[in-house]
Amino acid sequence: MDLPFESSEYTNRQERLFAQLPESSILIIPTNDRKIRSNDVVYPFRPNSYMLYLCGWKEDEGVFVAHNQSGNMESVLFVPPRDTKKEIWEGIRIGVDGAKSWPASTASSIENFESEISKMIGQFDNVFTILGVSNLIDNILKEIEGITDPRPIIDPMRRVKSSKEIQYMREAAEIGSQAHKFAMANATPEMGEWEIQSSVEGHFMNCKSRWSYPSIVGGGENGTILHYNTNQSVVKDGDLVLVDAGCEVQGYASDITRTWPVNGKFTEPQREIYELVLKAELAGIEACQNASSWVSIHTATSGILAAGLIELGILDCTLEEAIGDPVEFNGPYRNFFMHGTGHFLGLDVHDVGGGRQGDDDKGPILESGMILTVEPGLYFSSWRTDIKIPERYSGIGIRIEDDILITEEGPVVLSSSCPKEISEIEDIVGSGI
Repeated sequence: MDLPFESSEYTNRQERLFAQLPESSILIIPTNDRKIRSNDVVYPFRPNSYMLYLCGWKEDEGVFVAHNQSGNMESVLFVPPRDTKKEIWEGIRIGVDGAKSWPASTASSIENFESEISKMIGQFDNVFTILGVSNLIDNILKEIEGITDPRPIIDPMRRVKSSKEIQYMREAAEIGSQAHKFAMANATPEMGEWEIQSSVEGHFMNCKSRWSYPSIVGGGENGTILHYNTNQSVVKDGDLVLVDAGCEVQGYASDITRTWPVNGKFTEPQREIYELVLKAELAGIEACQNASSWVSIHTATSGILAAGLIELGILDCTLEEAIGDPVEFNGPYRNFFMHGTGHFLGLDVHDVGGGRQGDDDKGPILESGMILTVEPGLYFSSWRTDIKIPERYSGIGIRIEDDILITEEGPVVLSSSCPKEISEIEDIVGSGI
């Protein structure tokens, strides 16, 4: 198992972190516990993102510990030892000797962790760890007072991606784009949502990748449910299908949404809403400028969506009334666009570091090297009783989402090879290309 980055990139991250910690600090970062699916079957293991970020360890049961004393940082990676009986069933482990080539000062067996960490903690004034990740860590540290969460320090570090991180995210976005394209090309009316899901995720696996979140495939009115993922309905002729799916490369995620007619031809009402959402998305992407405020993206998309809803006769009010408070964006247009315009993207799909609408500070200032999504949408659920749904648009749900890299020269759409213009979509859906 190779490291995704040069060791120097990990040690640089560790040093940047400890430069912000007080003298006499110890940092304990566990990976995720395995989770039981049923009886003796476990869910596929995915390492903790903070473990991946700080030292790249991908196996289970790992704990990364680092500390500083008199200005010197040292670290130890606790890992499962080699075990022939387990390896016969589960595969060969890296083991303690193999872990010594990882970006840590040394490696030790996880079997020694409890006794060693108890001695180590007593030597330091400040203990930093993330509780709720590992039962082992939580049980050992439950009597320790004054534990500090290091995430407020690490999360801003993760906002701006290195050149290698950007490379992995380009790869994830390209695999994701081609997966969406493959699903469009092989779609036919009366397909099951699960069949479209298998087209997308099968392409992920063909590219030695896996999904970065459970795929959303909503046909017809199911596309109006924001996090629908049952994916068990048939997509009828004339229906739209909303596919929100992304994959991972070395733990780094893509997150792409496309909405398209399963028969390859938009109806006039579908076209009207689609063109409005696409116009808003393009404006949101254009707002992704270096040194701009995070909220400027939401302002751009919201203004276009609200104006379009008025123009289509869905809202009967002024633009200012439709948008509502210019800070809270709480006007009646939110009845049809209920979520934020985007979020950071990285080792987590909804990546850390702030930047989701609803934050108190409305997100950070955009910087070159940040990667985020832009994903406006409009949803007209016929079953809603809290608002009036225009019959012309009843049952239509449309979201368009791309992955955007901030650069000093302007936004770069990492998912640009995924079709989204109406002419492109109508040409490819059902083409078998």
